[in-house]
Amino acid sequence: MSHPSTSSLPIVENQARFRELVGDALNHAKSLGASDAAAEISESRGLSVSVRNKDIETVEQTRDRSLDVTVFAGARRGSASTSDFSAQALRETVEAAWHIARYTAEDPAAGLPEAELLARDYIDLGLHHPWDITAEDAASLAIRAESAAQDTSPLITNTDGASVDTYEGHFVLGNSRGFLGGYPYSRHSLSVAPIAGKGAHMQRDYWYSTARAAGDLAEPEAVGRYAAERSLSRLSARRIKTGRFPVLFEAPLAIGLLGALVQATSGGALYRKASFLLDSLGKPVLADHLDVMEDPHIPGGMGSSSFDAEGVRTTPRDVVVAGVLSGYFLSTYTARKLNMQTTGNAGGSHNLQLRSRHTQPDDDFRAMLRKLGTGFLVTELIGQGVNYVTGDYSRGAFGYWVVDGQIRHAVQEVTIAGNLKDMFRQIAAIGADTITRGSKTTGSILIEQMSIAGQ
Repeated sequence: MSHPSTSSLPIVENQARFRELVGDALNHAKSLGASDAAAEISESRGLSVSVRNKDIETVEQTRDRSLDVTVFAGARRGSASTSDFSAQALRETVEAAWHIARYTAEDPAAGLPEAELLARDYIDLGLHHPWDITAEDAASLAIRAESAAQDTSPLITNTDGASVDTYEGHFVLGNSRGFLGGYPYSRHSLSVAPIAGKGAHMQRDYWYSTARAAGDLAEPEAVGRYAAERSLSRLSARRIKTGRFPVLFEAPLAIGLLGALVQATSGGALYRKASFLLDSLGKPVLADHLDVMEDPHIPGGMGSSSFDAEGVRTTPRDVVVAGVLSGYFLSTYTARKLNMQTTGNAGGSHNLQLRSRHTQPDDDFRAMLRKLGTGFLVTELIGQGVNYVTGDYSRGAFGYWVVDGQIRHAVQEVTIAGNLKDMFRQIAAIGADTITRGSKTTGSILIEQMSIAGQ
């Protein structure tokens, strides 16, 4: 898909001014008596266009900006924010944060990162690819996707619409320990949600493509056709009997299992003792053929950054090696609560990839169905039935019943259940059908057995 832009949005030209404003905020905080201070200034703008049955439904243009200031009075901390970038508003915001800091309780873990951990030099990771597109052109792309879905089969009887979204922004972050940095970024997406069937037998599914550069988005027709095929395949849905069976998580859903690992090994959950993986560092948490890598420096990656939300430099690392957990996800604050050092993950993880040492290049989706044999392929999860304190996992699910590696029919109105600690250790295979959603990448995930509650 080729819709390149040759011009940057004017907001990105404000980087130099933003650096001055951050410096002014830090200097004013120091003049008030603050022991330390941090400030971040950002602005962004976006365009979202949705269509339904070839008519434009909504056109939304957004523009946001914010100045956030945090000041420290020793072990006391105060924060304030404003969307007014005038000199007076900046001073008043810093003073409001300082007033809060002076009257809050002391917290020994509060404070900026150590100076030696901050990023000093960083490279351009290619995160900014503006898309100079009009609302009319965006609507045309969305209509192409929706039309392709409707043309796939007469059984596509309706649509929940299609949309094109484009978003870009930039920020500057600085603190009183010598860090000052920022960069522009962008992300764009195209989605469509067709409806198949009629009356009580209607089924809906969707598909989307997202990328930092518009030229990397999938063709609208390809997105539309695949979304339609997903909806059509659901028309055979029925319930299955209760039992214990192997379960294959389709790659987009498998991303959620990787997300569950991040949640359970994040500092906030760990210091609050709200994780089923407490004290798991250096211990097996996944099957022994699995590795998890974090690489913050992938050019154009959705989770790429040379520094985290506190200015701490990021580095590639192994999070899980041969099933053994070798690192948590920590910010400065949560690390101090655990008597550890920050891992550069204030703000989240950076480009995680789950891999199996057993995966072969030809282990595509069909190969994974053969590995599943007879069992349940999950393509949609319903509800939020995950208890991160105990690891108990119970979700409503939609998917397909597979016999001898072949899909027989769709399955609805079932619940899958297990415990994440057991599920992680019982991952039998990872597919080569990898997909990236946000900052995480994995193929489909096959789990040896889970409980399925049907009829």
